[in-house]
Amino acid sequence: MELTQELVRIPSVRREGQYEERTALFVADLLEKMGLDVVVERVEPHSPNVIGVLQGQGEGPCLMFECHTDVVTEGEPSEWKYGPFEGRRVGDRIYGRGACDTKGNLAAAIKAVEALSACGAPFRGKILLGILVDEEGLMSGVKHFIRQGWANRVHGAIICEPVDNRICLTQKGAMRAELITKGKMSHGAQPLAGFNPIPPMVSILEKIAQLEQEEMDTRGKDPLLGFPSLTPTVIQAPVKGEPQLNVLPEQCRVLLDIRTVPGQSHEFLKKQLEEIVQEEERSVRASLESGRLRQIREELEKGLSKGISFEALFQVFEDRPWTKTSSDEPIAKAVSKAFRAVTGREPLYDGVPGATDGTFLSAWAGIPIVTIGAGKKSLPHQKDEWVSGEDLLLSAKIYAAAALEFLR
Repeated sequence: MELTQELVRIPSVRREGQYEERTALFVADLLEKMGLDVVVERVEPHSPNVIGVLQGQGEGPCLMFECHTDVVTEGEPSEWKYGPFEGRRVGDRIYGRGACDTKGNLAAAIKAVEALSACGAPFRGKILLGILVDEEGLMSGVKHFIRQGWANRVHGAIICEPVDNRICLTQKGAMRAELITKGKMSHGAQPLAGFNPIPPMVSILEKIAQLEQEEMDTRGKDPLLGFPSLTPTVIQAPVKGEPQLNVLPEQCRVLLDIRTVPGQSHEFLKKQLEEIVQEEERSVRASLESGRLRQIREELEKGLSKGISFEALFQVFEDRPWTKTSSDEPIAKAVSKAFRAVTGREPLYDGVPGATDGTFLSAWAGIPIVTIGAGKKSLPHQKDEWVSGEDLLLSAKIYAAAALEFLR
């Protein structure tokens, strides 16, 4: 618990003057004192990955524990019960940003490896602690880890995230997409002097809602992940400058947060969305060029329709595939056996509702992954985030036991 408190007290939100560097260097120094081989690799300015390796006895597979050093914004600090970076301990709980997502689980993984090293537990191969940056953003840390060749030597990975210490063999995919409709700016009192890009965007969003329902009907509810979703999360009009009541904006912009479940095709969804946007663009342009809208313009505002055009754009700027690990994979069997040995109970299985660094370890590098860790799934990114010491201790024991089983 003390290590979790120390980590929470080092703010590592990715923003000007902060980033993950202090946390990463703190961890790197700790791993060196534990006797691990440590490499610090800069991914971006002030954002280094830390890789620590504990060598076993003789040749064998490589097990990776994946954790991240960044945390999401704390929001308004005054709305927290305790300071978000205070690391306050209250009874069995530690409060603070990153307590469960995922500095507590980072501490559990470090302590598990430290215990294995200190007691001289015999195992083959090696344990690799991959302590990466930017998991909460565009995941530049894990992408850099893979591109630098580190993933080539990994045979199985445990993703240390808050999932109630349940064994998660599957996780949702995610696509981040941008929609833009372009019209012509004008005075609100003379709307026909321009073209409002908002109504076409509304039409596009209505069709996307229909597509979402079709996907839900087709796929049904995944037993561990629930339904897929296509959610507009950001709407801007205008895209640049301040909005004003009496001004038609030049552009309207929407960001989509798309979540997929196993069996869904990302390429199919992309094509469906492209067709929706292109169909709207064709329809609006036809109306501007020869439809009733043009007739009304010519009657009411002679000559004002000149130079008016419409454009609709769509792009996916981040694509994270869904993942599914077979229960027959050695890493899945090792974690399940470790859970039984530590708790004396049968494990509970679940799915990860969001993407993790494990997404790319699985999709890009082909590494079998299992996600397990302390903390309630509902607490990440919330104010008054907390994790219990009892859950952290359980995670550390499972991590250590799983390593010995996987590398025996």
